[in-house]
Amino acid sequence: MTLVPDIVLHVVLKSLILYFAFSNNNYMYNSKIIGLGHYVPDNVVTNDDLSKMMDTNDAWIQERTGIKERRWIKKGTGDSSAVMGAKAARIAIERAGLTKDDIDFIVFATLSPDYYFPGCGVQVQDMLEMDTIGAIDIRNQCSGFVYAIATADQFIKTGMYKNILVIGAEYHSNGLDKTTRGRGVTVIFGDGAGACVLSREEDNSKGILSTHLHSEGKYADKLIVASPSIGHWVPEILENSEEDVSYFPYMDGTFVFKNAVVRFSEVIMEGLAKNNLNKEDIDMLIPHQANLRIAQFIQKKFKLRDDQVFNNIMKYGNTTAASVIIALTEAWEEGKIKEGDNVVLAAFGSGFTWGSVIMKWA
Repeated sequence: MTLVPDIVLHVVLKSLILYFAFSNNNYMYNSKIIGLGHYVPDNVVTNDDLSKMMDTNDAWIQERTGIKERRWIKKGTGDSSAVMGAKAARIAIERAGLTKDDIDFIVFATLSPDYYFPGCGVQVQDMLEMDTIGAIDIRNQCSGFVYAIATADQFIKTGMYKNILVIGAEYHSNGLDKTTRGRGVTVIFGDGAGACVLSREEDNSKGILSTHLHSEGKYADKLIVASPSIGHWVPEILENSEEDVSYFPYMDGTFVFKNAVVRFSEVIMEGLAKNNLNKEDIDMLIPHQANLRIAQFIQKKFKLRDDQVFNNIMKYGNTTAASVIIALTEAWEEGKIKEGDNVVLAAFGSGFTWGSVIMKWA
C-alpha cells in the first residue's frame, strides 16, 4: 500500500477549499477603499474663455452639457497624465495611513498616456520611488476607472495582493481641436487625476460587493480617436496635412447620449439586483461625469434626491477615466459618504464600454 505524503494531502486539501470557496462566490476577501486623493491643474478655463477661441458661448455650452468651466494644463507646468496621477496617488496613500512601500500593485486608467508606450503605471512606480511592483494600464476611456477598480478588486479577492493603488488621470487639452470645427467635443473635456488605495477587507459584507462590466464594440466609431495607429501612422497624417483630422476626437453626440442613458440604467440595476438591493437603497450614486443631462436623466428615472447623486462636471468638465474617482473623492471630502452607505459607481463611454461598482462603504 502506497502512503500519500503529507505535503500532497495539504496541497490537495487547500485546492479543494479554494475551489469550493470560489465556485460558490464566497471569496476569501473583499476589498475596500481606505484612501482617496485627487489633483487638478490650477488653470481654470471658462466657457467665456472658449468663446474667444471658437464660435460658442456660455449659454450654448451650459444648455447642452451643464459645464461652466474646466481645468486645462498650462504649458511649462510639467503636468501630464502620469505626473497628475502621481500627485493624486501621494495624497491617497497618505490618507490611507500607508507608505509607498505598502503598495503591492498599480492599476492606471487613462486614454491620454504620456507615451504611446510604455504606460503611465510604470511611470508612477518610478515617480513614487516604489519597489519593483507590477503595474498595468487600463485603456477603457470613460469607463476606465470602473474597469480599473474592478480589476484591482479581483486581485485582492484572490489574495494575490493586499494594497493596490488605482489611478484615473487624463490630459485632454493638448489633443483637442480648439476651433469652431471641434467645438462639439472640445468644450466638454478637462484635465485632472484621482486615485484611491484599495485594500483587503476580511468582512465580506463590507467594501466592494460586486462589479459589472460590459462592452459593445460595433459602435466603436461613434466615439473615437482613429489615429495615430499602426495602420495610420504619423507620416501618413503629415502627408494628408490639414485634410486629415483623424487624430482629433470624434463623437456622434446624440447616438452616444441615447445609448448612455439606457446602459447606465441597466448596469446600475444589474448591480443592485446582484446584491438584493433596490433603487431606494442607494445612498450615493457617483456617475461618470460625461454630461450633466445624462446624470439628471438617471437621477429622475431612479427617483433619487439631489443628496443621493454627486456631480462636479460643472467645474471640471468630462475628465474621462478620472471623472468617477475625482467625484468620489470630493463627495467623501465633503462628508456626503459615511460608513455603511451603499455607494454606486457607474460609467459609460467609448468602446462602447460600461460598468458599475456596488460598495458598502467601510
